Amino acid sequence: MARYSGPVCRLCRREGMKLFLKGERCYTEKCGIEKRNSPPGQHGKRRAAKLAGYGLQLREKQRVKRTYGVLEDQFRLYFESAERQRGITGEVLLQMLERRLDNVIYRLGLATSRPQGRELVRHGHFAVNGKKVDIPSFLVRAGDTVSVRVRSQKSVTIQHAMEEVKGRGVPEWLQLQPEKFEGRIVSLPTRAMINLPIQEQLIVELYSK
Repeated sequence: MARYSGPVCRLCRREGMKLFLKGERCYTEKCGIEKRNSPPGQHGKRRAAKLAGYGLQLREKQRVKRTYGVLEDQFRLYFESAERQRGITGEVLLQMLERRLDNVIYRLGLATSRPQGRELVRHGHFAVNGKKVDIPSFLVRAGDTVSVRVRSQKSVTIQHAMEEVKGRGVPEWLQLQPEKFEGRIVSLPTRAMINLPIQEQLIVELYSK
């Protein structure tokens, strides 16, 4: 499956915000945004041009895509699916992205970043409702239980991530039971529970043209 494989700190600098793509590093002074908060490239330090209209809408879409690690074709499919569902399209879109298994693994603290969560899922370390799932885009539902498979519970990577989550916390729509190496989807996330500084209506406007 195609995915971005370049330097991820460059993406954060381009969007002018932390996308938390490098796990623990993003919480330290080594973070690319902390060291050089300017767009990448030789002209990055120039005074940033003011965006309006299409430029604002495009930047908002790129922020969301890069935060969740989704490429353009897949993102458009998510948007089209959100349009067909009841509710506010932008909020439904974010809810679907939050329900991705790789994101849920990250939110539960079983991975230090979404990219790491995606890798761990692909390697078959997790089960949903007792069944192995190795598809990062798998959408969880309310009431589902996500667990670390028995053979993976001794993984240093997963144990380290679980130590890190103690300081980060778990969203209220999820419930972590660290002693059982599992988490439960208590409810579907509402917009108020998704702590992203995103104006999703701009994305809706972009795709509605």
